[in-house]
Amino acid sequence: MPVSKKTLAVLTSTRAEYGLLRPVLQKLAASGSLAPALVVTGAHLAAQYGETVREIEADAAGGVIAPIAARLPILPAAGAAEPTAETAARALAVFNAYFAAHRPAAVLLLGDRYEIFAAAAAAALAGIPIAHISGGDVTLGAADDWYRHCITKMAHLHFPSCAVYAQRLVRMGEAPETVHCVGGLGDENIRGLLKLSRGMLSESLGFDLSESAGRFGLVTFHPETAPGARAPEAQMAGLLAALERVGEAEGVRWLLTGANADAGGEAVNRMAAAWAAARPGRAAFFVSLGARRYLSAMQYAAVVAGNSSSGVVETPSFGVPAVNIGRRQAGRIRCGNVICCDASEAAIEAALHTALSPAFAAAAKQVQSPYRGEDTSGQIVRILEQALADPAFGAPKGFYDGPVPEALARAAAQQAETV
Repeated sequence: MPVSKKTLAVLTSTRAEYGLLRPVLQKLAASGSLAPALVVTGAHLAAQYGETVREIEADAAGGVIAPIAARLPILPAAGAAEPTAETAARALAVFNAYFAAHRPAAVLLLGDRYEIFAAAAAAALAGIPIAHISGGDVTLGAADDWYRHCITKMAHLHFPSCAVYAQRLVRMGEAPETVHCVGGLGDENIRGLLKLSRGMLSESLGFDLSESAGRFGLVTFHPETAPGARAPEAQMAGLLAALERVGEAEGVRWLLTGANADAGGEAVNRMAAAWAAARPGRAAFFVSLGARRYLSAMQYAAVVAGNSSSGVVETPSFGVPAVNIGRRQAGRIRCGNVICCDASEAAIEAALHTALSPAFAAAAKQVQSPYRGEDTSGQIVRILEQALADPAFGAPKGFYDGPVPEALARAAAQQAETV
């Protein structure tokens, strides 16, 4: 008699998050006890952000992942300004309706964006257990910081990317047995995803990134969303001016990718697109590269610049110099290949020159990523299978007041010493 599988809803709203979830979805598709229901929402369904649902559709058509179970639009129309609270409220209502109609056994969420917070709130209010990937991080320059911690308190199962973050979750009152330090999905992707050669990447983009064309930098800049942050247009203007000066002085060309769906993201994208269009052969802008092209570009880049989490979390696995601009990622563990600077033209220019120096490039190659794991996606799926097989999973949580386990505290201390 066939075993009845339990439905696990997996939500994705951005290109970066889907790239991280992809290996998890692959393994879930082969699970003997879990049936993934992939819910696509947010920027994936918006033309102004590259309509990246097409990448997901291609993976599903190729049998890489299970078919999309639902498409849930939540964003306002392109060009329409709307407070984040209104978008989050709409998202909460949309996710609530989906969970009420389909009632999955659990929900798997990754990250810290407002729409992920809305999905977590909808699931928690419906009494549906939540498993959360990437809790315990700190990003002081974005509202994502408190979204993430709120999701932690609603979740029953946690998959932090490194020991320092796992220790933080226990200190937040999460029971140690629910916290599984499995490593970073980004590091696993870097090690496991088949990447393009420089020639193939150049052909795919229509922009020459071959060795004979010289060095290039990969740039992604998102609006800062913390209270008191400067207008994203002002920050982007400083970044573009710095790219101009450094590009001329160092002979570096720039590959720019689009901002996310935060307020101000469309304006940042318009500025980047116009700037690149005025510099053919020296710069190119793409709303989205997709995971394979993005990681391929990161592998060959002379520097990765901007304020994306990938600049801090994924560049150490490649040993690529990175310049982290402004406060959006402030608080994350930072390896020695990352230079942090203020979001001003002069500071960005100085940091880029340092990052592009031969001495810094050589030092960057020696760093060791704190996010490295072994079969991170496989561990996540196995733990999910075991958890959902337990009839007690999802019971009301208590607040853990005990000590951090000695082994975890020791691992966190050792990790902190190496970055």
